Amino acid sequence: MKSADIRSSFLEYFRSKGHEIVSSSPLVPGNDPTLLFTNAGMVQFKDVFLGREHRPYGRATTSQRCVRAGGKHNDLENVGYTARHHTFFEMLGNFSFGDYFKRDAIHYAWEYLTVVLKMPAERLWVTVYQTDDEAYDIWTREIGIPLNRITRIGDKPGGGSDNFWQMGDTGPCGPCTEIFYDHGPHVWGGPPGSPEEDGDRYIEIWNLVFMQYDRDKDGNLNPLPKPSVDTGMGLERLAAVMQGVHSNYEIDLFQHLLAAVGRLVGTHDTHAPSFKVIADHIRSCSFLITDGVMPANDGRGYVLRRIIRRAARHGHKLGLSEPFFHKLVAPLVQVMGDAYPELVKAQGQVEQVLLLEEQRFQETLEHGLKHLEEGLGRIADKTIPGGLVFKLYDTYGFPVDLTGDIAREKGLELDMAGFEHEMEQQRDRARAASTFKMADAGAMAVGVADSDFVGYEAVAGDARVVRLAAGPDRLGCETLNESEEGSVVLDTTPFYAESGGQVGDTGVIEGPEGEFQVTDTVKQGGVFIHHGLMLRGCLKTGDPVHTRVNEDRRQAVVLNHSATHLLHAALREVLGEHVQQKGSLVAPDRLRFDFSHFEPVTQDQIERLEVMVNRAIRANVAAEARIMPIKEALAAGAMALFGEKYGDEVRVLSLGGFSTELCGGIHVQRTGDIGVFKIISEGGVASGIRRIEAVTGENALQHIGETEQQLSRAAELLRASRGDLADKVQQVLDRARALEKELEAIKARLASQAGSSLSDQAVEINGVKVLAARLDGADPKSLRDTVDQLKNKLGEAVIVLATVQDDKVSLVAGVTKGHVGSIKAGELVNQVAQQVGGRGGGRPDMAMAGGTRPEGLDQALASVTEWVQARL
Repeated sequence: MKSADIRSSFLEYFRSKGHEIVSSSPLVPGNDPTLLFTNAGMVQFKDVFLGREHRPYGRATTSQRCVRAGGKHNDLENVGYTARHHTFFEMLGNFSFGDYFKRDAIHYAWEYLTVVLKMPAERLWVTVYQTDDEAYDIWTREIGIPLNRITRIGDKPGGGSDNFWQMGDTGPCGPCTEIFYDHGPHVWGGPPGSPEEDGDRYIEIWNLVFMQYDRDKDGNLNPLPKPSVDTGMGLERLAAVMQGVHSNYEIDLFQHLLAAVGRLVGTHDTHAPSFKVIADHIRSCSFLITDGVMPANDGRGYVLRRIIRRAARHGHKLGLSEPFFHKLVAPLVQVMGDAYPELVKAQGQVEQVLLLEEQRFQETLEHGLKHLEEGLGRIADKTIPGGLVFKLYDTYGFPVDLTGDIAREKGLELDMAGFEHEMEQQRDRARAASTFKMADAGAMAVGVADSDFVGYEAVAGDARVVRLAAGPDRLGCETLNESEEGSVVLDTTPFYAESGGQVGDTGVIEGPEGEFQVTDTVKQGGVFIHHGLMLRGCLKTGDPVHTRVNEDRRQAVVLNHSATHLLHAALREVLGEHVQQKGSLVAPDRLRFDFSHFEPVTQDQIERLEVMVNRAIRANVAAEARIMPIKEALAAGAMALFGEKYGDEVRVLSLGGFSTELCGGIHVQRTGDIGVFKIISEGGVASGIRRIEAVTGENALQHIGETEQQLSRAAELLRASRGDLADKVQQVLDRARALEKELEAIKARLASQAGSSLSDQAVEINGVKVLAARLDGADPKSLRDTVDQLKNKLGEAVIVLATVQDDKVSLVAGVTKGHVGSIKAGELVNQVAQQVGGRGGGRPDMAMAGGTRPEGLDQALASVTEWVQARL
């Protein structure tokens, strides 16, 4: 049974049991700051379990794509060396939101495995939480599991249990029951709960979680509004069972990818761990890029970059010296494109991002080699310091095994203890950086009915206070007092909550006894939360209030939001259909739009974008918003924006025939309201991601006016008319370049003359001319030129020259090739630099350094002769 057939079989079985088939959510969790990546099937339903969000169905089933390669759930280092660890995997799951509970969940699981898949019942073993008598009785009395194949699992000595599930330190949790498959006596290992349970014979395939509690930050278990069910079964593990193999890498899906890697290498033998690493990593990398993650130096982008580079290093080990990783996207699309059409659509973009990152990694390897050579020139013994090994690995992405290979060639060793110490510190930093915390205000939404948002039609109105908070220690307080910062939930609100890049509204809430200034508006599920300051008096739960949005600010935001839609459409027209939104900010003063593109936008393209957007503005077409089923909206060509969560029904905004997008934001009535659109900057923010910033309305007119003033001032300074300004600037630049060339020629002549006079100061030691001197007034380049002049003039020589500018010392050391074996320029310049408060290094024949204590320079130069004499 192929992996694709198993996935389809699972979903269809639960559809037959009244479950709604829900598409996999993106790998970047929407509106959930507690997670680095989506790591389980229940992530997209978290707010449903907490009662913060309501769905039109009480049962759901999914095949959720997951990544575990950063933060708490990190399997990266094990991938390729074990049978079942992956950075990317698919989790099959069925969910009950207060509908059925333990009995139905267990019966469904047993029926699917033994009846639908016809799995031998005698090979299935079960565990339950130690105190969960209800689940134990269902398994033994109703299903008929023999007592010798069911085990109660309690808490571990240090806390926690394999059979008590929780996503993190806080959030939904509860007892669980796990189903194991016995691969047979030919595989070593014992059943769950035995001393040999870590073996590979008995493998967990399905975990049924019975969500009964919400663990708060104090560790208390609070009953959920409705007990629910969350199950998870790894598709890859299940496929291994159904295909009669032991390792996940032996299933059809991985065999296809492994064969593709083998073709690139030129072999049919793909058993080495490096093949498995590459086959695994192409899945996580491709889907992360598809879901909007781009390689970067921090956060999610750093994890992606690390996975790509790990794949590239293993390709290097297999002899693949040219970029290859991007060539595996097509084979991946062949086996997973039917289930995930978004991967098919993004194929070209994924291939280009991977190719660019591979090419960049090759450059970093070159930089790493150069840095390693410089570092080797500074070590005093036969050991490469752990700090240097770590810097090469962490900063330059230089593989530790390559550093080891080079060390062995030179008869050196690695300080691995020092490296591991640096690595542990880095892990501590990574763990700290990956601890995402949910805002305390989110607790305000629990048990509160969704707010009635009237902001599309109004900027003011009457409402009633539903809940108050004055900081995390006073959630649900009865009164908010004067000068206190706090949060307010109303039953009805005209305040737009931050979403889709549009900032939240500000304004005022007036009660019978006081006035609250709203500085921001956010939402949890359908509950709108107004953050701000109690300006005067007090506000109480249940108070009738009058709300008033800052209308001028709202209008400025609205202009920029509608212009963002026009810009998005124009970008796809000018640059191509590959353009997708990767983030945005719609603020009162400007709009910022991030999008996928692989090269700078040219000035000509920027002008075309401005012409298209302003033409749409002048057309003054009406903005039309409609509510429709999401499938119907997407079929009609509406674009869904990156990172947004959409329900079954969506709001579709059309701006004439120019732009149609899913958007819950507030917009102009007609495009002409925008007035004018002007792009003020364009640049890159990450690999394959560009950013445009623009202004509209009065801000655009102000920007144009300021630009006009600057042009007039420039023309005045250059004594040119506005029309001749460009030609005049070109004349000034040409003249400046000519003067720079003249200056360089003069410096070269001075360096030659200085070299002639300095050569007389050299002393001879064992046949080698040694010179250490100051050349005040020279710049670093002149010092280098003078060293080269002196080498030619003196013959076999060791030279150190120095200059002082702005209380900073510059040093250059040169050693002729005949003596670089005994005297290295990097070591020489470094020992001089240390005496003037600095450090340096470089090639054995030429090195540079700097310092901050010029008062010690003369004594430092005087030490050169003795230092050289000791080595000749």
